[in-house]
Amino acid sequence: MELRNYLRVARRQWWVMAVAVLFALAVAVVVNAKTPREYASAVTFFVATPLPEGSSALEGSMFVATRLKTYSQLLTGEKLAKTIAAQTGVDLTPGEISNRIKVATEGDTVLIGVTVTDRSPERAQLIAESLTIHFVALVNSLETPADDKSPNIRIDVLVPPRLEDGPVVPRSAHNLALSVAVGLLLGAALAVLREIADQSVRDAEVLAGLTGAPVLALIPRDRAAPRKGGPFVSDSRSPRAEALRQLRTNVQYADRDRPVKTLAVTSAMPGEGRSATACGLAILFAEAGQRVLIVDAELRRPRLAAFLGREGSAGLTTVLLGAASLDQVLQPWGTGLWLLSSGHRPPNPSELLGSQRMADLLDELRGRFDMIIVDSPPLLPVADGAVVAARADGALLLVRARKTTAAQVAAAVRALTAVDARLLGTVFTMVPAKGPRWRTAPPPVADTAGPPGQWNSLALSVAA
Repeated sequence: MELRNYLRVARRQWWVMAVAVLFALAVAVVVNAKTPREYASAVTFFVATPLPEGSSALEGSMFVATRLKTYSQLLTGEKLAKTIAAQTGVDLTPGEISNRIKVATEGDTVLIGVTVTDRSPERAQLIAESLTIHFVALVNSLETPADDKSPNIRIDVLVPPRLEDGPVVPRSAHNLALSVAVGLLLGAALAVLREIADQSVRDAEVLAGLTGAPVLALIPRDRAAPRKGGPFVSDSRSPRAEALRQLRTNVQYADRDRPVKTLAVTSAMPGEGRSATACGLAILFAEAGQRVLIVDAELRRPRLAAFLGREGSAGLTTVLLGAASLDQVLQPWGTGLWLLSSGHRPPNPSELLGSQRMADLLDELRGRFDMIIVDSPPLLPVADGAVVAARADGALLLVRARKTTAAQVAAAVRALTAVDARLLGTVFTMVPAKGPRWRTAPPPVADTAGPPGQWNSLALSVAA
């Protein structure tokens, strides 16, 4: 992956990285809170080594190295620990005192650093002070010859015992900084894994490549739109309304040689915005002065009647079964717009939609209306959608951004191709809106209580 791809992943999955960092910080805070506080007192010794006459520098260096190793063992040995325990009277065994002493020789120098840690700062300082006194005395006693000549090595206290300002355990700032780094790495790894595992379609270019058809519109998500209830209305100047106007124009000019009068609006799976788009598109065609009919061909889960506040018990199935005439079930909604609801749910939707009666009905509707928009069933769960698309002059394939997978889109295209349906293009729905959020004041809705044919606002925000 290139750098820009990683940046794109970070932009899409930023919340994963944020959660990972917050989780790591929470762990660090808990660790800091649960870890017992330890304090440290440090002392530094200088080892003076006068070289005998005739000794080489190499011999002197080897002598010092041997002595430093020996002194490190003395500092953590039992003899010195017993002396410290007896002198200080601390409530610790010699072994516990030895475990609290850490020795470090500083590179090629003749310095020995000793750190004493303890949960009590006073006890750490007390042990360090006692260690300083008795270690110097122990070395002097061991290094002074029997003839009372000058000792071979002299130990000087370069830096006396000094208590650190705060606890050395836990290292709170270090732990927090480390947790942020670990959280970022973990979050980045999770983000990349999620991106790899996520097969959903995320941009229009990928969608066009999958289908081989143009993307006719990108319809943004309108979070302010109600989920259900009577006719839904949004500001006609909203980004959603403008996207639907663009879709209307693109449908009108999709193929000047083969104009579309019957348009099937379908999708791969449920919940991709078919009813929303069909309603908005129908209203916009009516707004342009055309006689428009919107047909609810989703016989398994009909929704248009509820969306538009009309009766849904009699409609398409009623006409197809010969129980009523077309004029008896057509319902006006606004100027120039009529609804043919689904009617009762039949036991055999696919057979009914694929019948000769359905073909004859569409032919009749073409003679009575300028545009017929059919809210078609999804293509993949059942065969209904492909049957309807094959009967129409053209089909729109709706694809929900960041939900519909590439495999589902490809399968939907194959389903349309199998029945020789004419795919005009795709519509990318529920695209995350960019830029400032728009506001819409509650506008008037269609007058469902008044005489048929009266409506005074543009209903575009029908929920998917």
